[in-house]
Amino acid sequence: MTETAMSTAKSSKLNGFDLKTAGPAIALLILCVIGFLLNPAFLSEGNITNLLTRSAFIGIIAVGATFVITAGGIDLSVGSMAAVIAGVMIIVMNGAVDTFGTGLTTVLIGCGCSIILGLGAGLVNGLLTTKGKIEAFIVTLGTMGIYRSLVTYFADGGTLSLNYDIRGVYRPVYYESFLGLPIPVWVFIIVSIAGWFLMNRTAFGRYCTAIGSNESVAKYSAIKVDRVKTLTYVIQGLCVSLATIIYVPRLGSASSSTGVLWELEAIAAVIIGGTVLKGGYGRIGGTILGALILTTIGNILNFTDMISNYLNGTMQGLIIIIAVWLQRGDWGRKTSAD
Repeated sequence: MTETAMSTAKSSKLNGFDLKTAGPAIALLILCVIGFLLNPAFLSEGNITNLLTRSAFIGIIAVGATFVITAGGIDLSVGSMAAVIAGVMIIVMNGAVDTFGTGLTTVLIGCGCSIILGLGAGLVNGLLTTKGKIEAFIVTLGTMGIYRSLVTYFADGGTLSLNYDIRGVYRPVYYESFLGLPIPVWVFIIVSIAGWFLMNRTAFGRYCTAIGSNESVAKYSAIKVDRVKTLTYVIQGLCVSLATIIYVPRLGSASSSTGVLWELEAIAAVIIGGTVLKGGYGRIGGTILGALILTTIGNILNFTDMISNYLNGTMQGLIIIIAVWLQRGDWGRKTSAD
């Protein structure tokens, strides 16, 4: 662990109580209490199941974003990437009907297409950032526009709809449950566990932290910086493709509005969870809580008329600003004092 990260970890503890780790959990608990007080139906089985399922999409993408941000990068293209992947999936599956029918094989072809596209899009973002020496903000801002334009072109300005019979086969991926939990939640759990292990129990996770803390020092430490940073974008692309796979059967369609503001929600979840926007410190567990917090806020807005649920994006934007401001106030002082 880097010196800055060590000093920060120590500063966040008070009498053995880790404030930074417990903060998101406490915030989520408070939100649940508020939701229950506004409407007891908030804690109903149906609402909790719906909340967890909706958290899965952004949560999976946010796990990938945690690696990118920890290594000092940013990816603004995830929402548009999800839209174009969803669109191409639908086109491929509809086109495969004549050859493979409307069974499981066609669905698997679509899922395989999603994985390949996600990995490829992540690789492009990573290589342009590392080998092309272009700022990640500029690269992903550009690809965000490209991906959004492509899905609009594929849909001819309208909506791409999945074949009705294929939709019947694919539908259980979103709507069915296993051991009492919806399948998207299980995917979220598996991705979260894999992400936590990769971040906290492998050299790759330590390299991401080192690069985000000080890229120059990481290079002198014989860390293959370009390779590691590129892999973080590949992981991000993989997470986007997995989220898209479980999202497509929800509506069975894709359009230019698919995935709008997903990049904002993913970044917000990461920052709320305690990962530092400037890099050098990442928390997968915090990201999971951050995704749940964002979904809970949106869910509460649906239960009350105090604030319109159309202002959900406003709330998320404010949360990002406040979270980064709080990080700057804490981390900035500690760093300058070292």
